Amino acid sequence: MTRIVALGGTVNPGSSTEQALRLAAGIAASEGAEVTVFGGEYLTALPHYLGPLHDPSQGAEMVAAVRAADGLLIAAPGYHGTISGVVKNALDYLEDLSRDERPYLDGRAVGLIATAFGDQASMSTLLTMRAITHALRGWPTPMGATIRTYRGLFSPDGECLDERARGQLELVGKQVVLGAKSFAAGRDLA
Repeated sequence: MTRIVALGGTVNPGSSTEQALRLAAGIAASEGAEVTVFGGEYLTALPHYLGPLHDPSQGAEMVAAVRAADGLLIAAPGYHGTISGVVKNALDYLEDLSRDERPYLDGRAVGLIATAFGDQASMSTLLTMRAITHALRGWPTPMGATIRTYRGLFSPDGECLDERARGQLELVGKQVVLGAKSFAAGRDLA
């Protein structure tokens, strides 16, 4: 079974960022992956990594899930032209994987989703996430979704009403599973 961890969101419940993440996660699940989601509510409860309120048990569930994962989906809102502190802090917790046999995100496909009110902010956020993924030894999917958010982008039940945005999210969801399966097959051959 291909395992995908989806993490992202904002401090606002039901944010466009988390809805986009959940849509891509649903696509990954429909492609046969087992998907575990760590959304905004989980991420906002994490204290600053290694800060004064940090406790090693906090974030342990997410770190263990990433450790076992074949791929990840990461969704971040564009705040001031880069990723939010909530998502960056969650990614900082992946430092706990630094001494693993597969350190950080090594050998894992990573689908990236950047949301923002403007095109410039979503693109710069995506580029930041690609740089972070590379620094963590992950493999970004060829498609990275840049979703321009607006009221009415998602229906009350989470359906994406914008064809362009939905198409991007579907492709990212499919590519992360394809990449994850490819890396897993390569590990099996080694």
